[in-house]
Amino acid sequence: MSKPTYYITTPIYYPSNKLHIGHSYTTVAADAMARYKRLRGYDVMFLTGTDEHGQKIERRAAEDGVTPQAFVDHIVDWIKDLWKTMDISYDKFIRTTDKEHEETVQKIFKKLYDKGDIYKSEYEGLYCTPCESFFTEHQLVDGKCPDCGRPVEKVKEESYFFKLSAYQDRLIKHIEENPDFIQPNTRQNEMLNNFLRPGLEDLCVSRTSFKWGIPVEFDPGHVVYVWLDALSNYISALGYLQADDSNFKKFWPADVHLVGKEIVRFHTIIWPAMLMALDLPLPKQIFGHGWLVINGGKMSKSQGTVVDPSVLVGRYGSDAIRYFLLREIAFGQDGNFSNEALISRINSDLANDLGNLTSRTVAMIEKYFGTLPELQESNEFDVDVQKVVKEQIAKMESSMEKLFFNNALEDIWVIIRRMNKYIDETMPWVLAKDEANHAKLAGVLYTLSEVIRIVSIMIEPFMPQTPEKIWAQFGIVRGELTAWDSIHNFGALSRTVAAKKGENMFPRIDKEKELAILEAEAPTAEQKEEAKAKDSKKAEVKKEEKIEEVAEITIDDFAKVELKIGEVIECEKVPKADKLLVSKIKIGDEVRQIVSGIAAYYSPEEFVGKKVVVVTNLKPVKLRGILSQGMVLCASDDNGNLVAVGPLGEMVSGAVVK
Repeated sequence: MSKPTYYITTPIYYPSNKLHIGHSYTTVAADAMARYKRLRGYDVMFLTGTDEHGQKIERRAAEDGVTPQAFVDHIVDWIKDLWKTMDISYDKFIRTTDKEHEETVQKIFKKLYDKGDIYKSEYEGLYCTPCESFFTEHQLVDGKCPDCGRPVEKVKEESYFFKLSAYQDRLIKHIEENPDFIQPNTRQNEMLNNFLRPGLEDLCVSRTSFKWGIPVEFDPGHVVYVWLDALSNYISALGYLQADDSNFKKFWPADVHLVGKEIVRFHTIIWPAMLMALDLPLPKQIFGHGWLVINGGKMSKSQGTVVDPSVLVGRYGSDAIRYFLLREIAFGQDGNFSNEALISRINSDLANDLGNLTSRTVAMIEKYFGTLPELQESNEFDVDVQKVVKEQIAKMESSMEKLFFNNALEDIWVIIRRMNKYIDETMPWVLAKDEANHAKLAGVLYTLSEVIRIVSIMIEPFMPQTPEKIWAQFGIVRGELTAWDSIHNFGALSRTVAAKKGENMFPRIDKEKELAILEAEAPTAEQKEEAKAKDSKKAEVKKEEKIEEVAEITIDDFAKVELKIGEVIECEKVPKADKLLVSKIKIGDEVRQIVSGIAAYYSPEEFVGKKVVVVTNLKPVKLRGILSQGMVLCASDDNGNLVAVGPLGEMVSGAVVK
């Protein structure tokens, strides 16, 4: 008998920088759901990955003086290490630079073009590079990107377009007929009222102003633009339009795409329209969760409000961080992150409630029996305990199906708190004083052990390391006693429990001391201002680099510029300056030292020996403390290519350019 299937995805993250705790939030949620479904007997496909193309990556790589591929490779390695640290059990990690993905995207593009759903035209609009998105004037907020608040730039270029507008009515109909398609409901209303009903515009799906992307096979000057490239990962990862498409046939359509609320629009409008155009079934649900915020604002590196999850895991363990992320915030809403809230959760829920329940039970079994005797008696509280456990299991399972992770954890903690109360009600320490009550005492400790076993299975999707630590203390090995179905069979645990104290799973934290340590490690106000200043300076530099209009000059103006042929005889990189090369250039009988921002395009070795055109009467300046006596002329195009200008034929160094 084949298992039922379950396909869950996270967004594919943009590796322009290391990820923060907000990215971990989505991935931990998806992982908890994937683990839960596996426990319930499903054949699960859990997909995550990285979206690696685009102008922003190309620019960041150039700034660092490396190729785009080398730039993303380094960050992707870091991301994979982070997911390992956080016990993320993905089944497939897709990169949009994977050969199979690129081939699938090219086939999708051609298929839609042949069908007439993609056509060629010219685009002129306002573009936000960080968000890789175009906007109309009325969509801007205070003249800036409505998603990230950064400045936009005017772009005009030849592009291919997807006929998004042709699918507007079908999308509206599908959403209205499938109320669970977009969750939470607030996201559904936003998509209908703010985007679909006002009318859709056709979508730009290719670019010519940069090269770092998947080439359009039949028009090599174009690269496939981000959303058609990125969104296709959900089916390319399954082998769509590939020789082996067995996983696509097995798992598609997806059961749920988990995404942050800022990209709900792309997943609920563009992606379904693409699938409709391809005559493919739509995903069953798109769930747009909220953000983890700090001081009411989205996490921002420039504001010094980015939290590194690997640091937190190093201090508190991955289970504690996973628990906090999914317990503290209602999935779907924004929630505030603070160190104080994190420590409070660890102390109250994990150390006091779960940790204390386990350690007290184990300690009492060791102290009073070592191994529980078979002769056991029930008490007047046992019926209520079993009733609560049964009710909370049903509630927890219902919460998980709705992706209400915080509710599911609260359902479990109702049981944990009930059992701590049970200890106070039955008072085992009193029963232990009278030999005649030892059967009752054994019954109490068995009930505690059995409920802890059930709880350990229920928490496994959220905290995968903790159950093993609990089982080791009760002599439980993974198997039938740790299977999900066993939680519905109260009394499955052997009556002769032999407990052995283990490590303290969640040591209580001195809150004041810990907050002081974390505060000392946090960026200072000066560091935050410095980060802001750096970002501002970068923005100003980029602004200065843009030449919107070239002023006309006369022949007399041009005559003031002295241009000569020079030969590069030595060259090396400027230390701590990724963009700069310092060259010794022979110009006739003279050797000049010139600093050039071309390290992203030439290595020192390949630049030596080249003949170049040099501006020789430019006022000398110091760059990074190094004297530069002139300027090497270069040519660049809109695709980001740059070459040094030199003579077409043989010409001696020192020759005047006229």
